[in-house]
Amino acid sequence: MQYDPIKRSLGQVFNTTPVLRKLFYKMLDLLLLRTWHVRKALRLWVKEHPGELKVLDAGMGFGQYSYYMASHYPQWSITGVDVKQEQVDDCNGFFKKVGLNNASFTFGDLEKFTHKNLYDLVISVDVMEHIPDDEAVFGNLAQALKPGGTLVVSTPSDQGGSDVHHHDEEHANDGSNSFIDEHVRDGYSIDDITAKLKRAGFDKISVRYTYGTPGKISWKLSMKYPILMLNATKLFFIILPVWYIITFPFALLLNYLDLAGTHKTGTGLLVIASTPK
Repeated sequence: MQYDPIKRSLGQVFNTTPVLRKLFYKMLDLLLLRTWHVRKALRLWVKEHPGELKVLDAGMGFGQYSYYMASHYPQWSITGVDVKQEQVDDCNGFFKKVGLNNASFTFGDLEKFTHKNLYDLVISVDVMEHIPDDEAVFGNLAQALKPGGTLVVSTPSDQGGSDVHHHDEEHANDGSNSFIDEHVRDGYSIDDITAKLKRAGFDKISVRYTYGTPGKISWKLSMKYPILMLNATKLFFIILPVWYIITFPFALLLNYLDLAGTHKTGTGLLVIASTPK
């Protein structure tokens, strides 16, 4: 399934005014469970890292996480990079309109990123599963961090994080078809991503599952089923508000349970890694 066209359609609807854009961010913050986990990780991290900091949002997309960081931590200097120039221009325009001058955005290919010893923190959310040469990116981000700097990554696990499914006999056994067609891999195992981060130069590495049983149910209610219906017909935009009025309370409760719990397995991974001091 093509996910990017749906994102572009939603972006066009909510990008007509800054107020609607902020509403869009708020909706994403509430509905996307990965946002709950990333924001919790940032809240815990900032307790031990006060003051003026330089932060990289690696593959910032709509700028959702840059907006959260810029508005909650005005002492931070945030740079967002993305391989899509339209996203870069869009974020620069929006942040200028809302007066958030501590964040700026530029075109950047993470596979060719060459900054060194510049950032205290790098976040990368829903990015690594789209990048063919992920080890090059991990190495580039390690070099971009200052000694003792921190990388926070949210990405699908190999426990069904891309919701692999098969359309035909030819691909029935090779794991190549996933719910999100833009993914180049179906997810990471904990051992796989840990080994890649070690080879890239990180030493303190913590990897844990997200999207356990509560999170998987929430994701289906709040994301998978609406996206499938929007792919079938754009007319679903008309009844989408009714869908969320019904399912929203259940999704919030499930998200809270997922955030509060510890999961032996899950379809997502939250990674926190540091470079040597």
